[in-house]
Amino acid sequence: MKSKRTYRARSILTLAALSAALTAWAEEPNPNRNAYFGETHLHTSWSLDAWVFGNKITGPADAYKYAKGETIKHPLGYDIRITTPMDFMGVTDHSEYVGVTKQANTPGSYTSKLPEAQGLIVTDPNSKEQQQRAFLAVVKLLSSPPVKALMSPKVAGTVWKENNDIANAANEPGKFTAFCSYEWTSMPDNRNLHRNVFFRDCAKVPEMPFSALDSVHPAELWNWMDGQRKAGNELLAISHNANLSDGWMYPTDVDSLGRPIDAAWAESRVRNERLIEIKQIKGQSETHPLLSPNDEFSSFAIWSVLLGLPAESGRVDKIVGSYARQALKDGLAMQDTRGFNPYKFGFGAAADSHNTATPYRQENFFGGHAQEDGTIETRMSGHNFAGIDVRYEEPAGLTGVWAEENTRASLFDAMNRRETFGVSGPHIKVRLFGGWDYDQHLLNDGDWITKAYRGGVPMGSDLPPLQGKAPSFVVWAAKDPTAGNLDRIQIVKGWTKDGQSFEHVYDVVWSGDRKPDKWSKKIPPLKSTVDIDKASYSNSLGSVELKKVWTDPAFDPSQHAFYYARVLEIETPRWTTIQAKQLGIAPPDTVPPTVQERAWSSPIWYTPTDKARKAAQPGLTVAALKGKGATQLTQQQLEALLIGKAHWYRNNVTGELFKVSYRKEGQQTVYHVGRNIHQPSLVGDVARNGYEGMSAGYSIKDGKVVTLLQDHPLEATFYKLGDMVYAARSNEFGYANYELLAKPPQLIDPLPKAVAEKIAKKNQADFLHYDSEVK
Repeated sequence: MKSKRTYRARSILTLAALSAALTAWAEEPNPNRNAYFGETHLHTSWSLDAWVFGNKITGPADAYKYAKGETIKHPLGYDIRITTPMDFMGVTDHSEYVGVTKQANTPGSYTSKLPEAQGLIVTDPNSKEQQQRAFLAVVKLLSSPPVKALMSPKVAGTVWKENNDIANAANEPGKFTAFCSYEWTSMPDNRNLHRNVFFRDCAKVPEMPFSALDSVHPAELWNWMDGQRKAGNELLAISHNANLSDGWMYPTDVDSLGRPIDAAWAESRVRNERLIEIKQIKGQSETHPLLSPNDEFSSFAIWSVLLGLPAESGRVDKIVGSYARQALKDGLAMQDTRGFNPYKFGFGAAADSHNTATPYRQENFFGGHAQEDGTIETRMSGHNFAGIDVRYEEPAGLTGVWAEENTRASLFDAMNRRETFGVSGPHIKVRLFGGWDYDQHLLNDGDWITKAYRGGVPMGSDLPPLQGKAPSFVVWAAKDPTAGNLDRIQIVKGWTKDGQSFEHVYDVVWSGDRKPDKWSKKIPPLKSTVDIDKASYSNSLGSVELKKVWTDPAFDPSQHAFYYARVLEIETPRWTTIQAKQLGIAPPDTVPPTVQERAWSSPIWYTPTDKARKAAQPGLTVAALKGKGATQLTQQQLEALLIGKAHWYRNNVTGELFKVSYRKEGQQTVYHVGRNIHQPSLVGDVARNGYEGMSAGYSIKDGKVVTLLQDHPLEATFYKLGDMVYAARSNEFGYANYELLAKPPQLIDPLPKAVAEKIAKKNQADFLHYDSEVK
């Protein structure tokens, strides 16, 4: 007879085997994919600028510890720890002179013996004189021509190898992924064109990364990446938050080398830059209120600075060419008119912190630039450095990835196919699928994800060719259990016709029993639960999960389009409000006291078939006008036609009628524009400006009417054909979409007969009543 001890031992072994089997099963690749959250843009003391900011004690190994939930030191010496650990990270120290300060201060190293590195050496950490000398030496390095001695494989190559060894040591397949990655730091004339480069396999990385010391032009980075790919080394680039690029991130005419943008340039960009960074510590680059005036949530985390400019500089960052939504729309217009689209990218979000660690939550904000924002007193005083008012800083964003498993290969492949999303900080999960035949009750099915993949495509993809009357989209979101409830899910649609591009934000599904406005269809806001004085909120409103199958109600099969989902949380206190309470002071009125955290899915694109395109009525191009004998108005003719006068126009794409007054003082005002009419891109908030009588400057130069949207010039060229006058805007890709009307139009359509008769009878009754009283 077997003893109880034997049975107990066997039971323990059986339970252990069962546990191991369950663990193995749990780690099996999930064909429906899991959401993994990670960091794709972070700097340690190895980055020269981080060292200048005061980060001198922590490196890449500490960054991975922090990502996994361990406590590390802030550059100012206090403990910091992440709120929710991550699933993956790529440390992206600047490749330009990476680690030079560390190596110079390592006795006996190759770099410490170089004459070019002597100014960087600090033998006495308490010596202010040595610290200042080293600081000035770093600043000189960053602002001078490349120093070849510090770019050699013995310097840069050694640091790069150590970086990758640290990533390999931190990598735990199935549990945590550490990528080999770096930042290419191009910044011509303070225009931020940075890219973060990620490698699929650390075993195949090059001896040294390509840096901005090799070239500051993105096209040459892409050429280098193509060479790496041909050598069997898969890699991709993620463009830096574009709101600091001064309009250079998303050009439509010429590239940074001054060469015309063509199909080869577009293909190279799409092949190499699979994702963009939509939000980070330095704000968001989804859109701007001047680019999306009808988007009530477009003013989130706005920045308008150029980094590193002297305090007396009058330059501000240009918004045109600096925001992702406009780039997506321009890409559609370029596809429609030129046959190529350089702006098909997925969304991610990140940090760009220079602390080795970064805060992702409003309640845990400790800055991102060492001594420049590392204390609550410095942050709340409105300290300025490098053009930054630190009160405008944001908690970092994160990139969400839908992948089969938590490994380098699986996560990289997901990023490469753009099945990603960005979050402003909290771990909000969002899914978006597009197809032609999704059942409205699909989300009630327990296996809806499998069926959504089978019946369509996920975010980051192209819809299959036209198969129905309109595409439908499956959208789903779940809140972060440790953050605010969800307010709503929206779908942002962009489309193009005859060189003009448009957008519309649809409220698709929302919390509570709110009803959409009858005419605008917009959902009213939720009542805020934030108590500003207490810096607190209640999760009594909002939803834990939102989901919907939605069909585009205004689909035109002849028009290129994109769709992406945006998820909004309820209002919560911003970090400035929280820290103002801690200090017992009023919240700063330079920034909002509350915030609605959010998530953005990557887009899904629709491309019309040739048959659908041919069925559409073509617009009027400048080339066609000239072919009919039209002539361009001269400077003198334009001045005589416009100055001191007002004219009615028709937008022949939308049919909209509006009036423009051109005053002799060089100011113009656009009137009779409604909020619910879709406006073409880059017109600003004309509905509000016309209603309020606000004007903008104009000039007539070289036979063109020039106006500005912020600092970006937009030109209108006028053509005369017989008795007709047409105008073409410079951003509408060769179309003459505007017709000057010879006489004032009938502004509104005739009222329906029944309505007109009812009004007439009421007016007649009112008159008879008045007439009897007078008598």
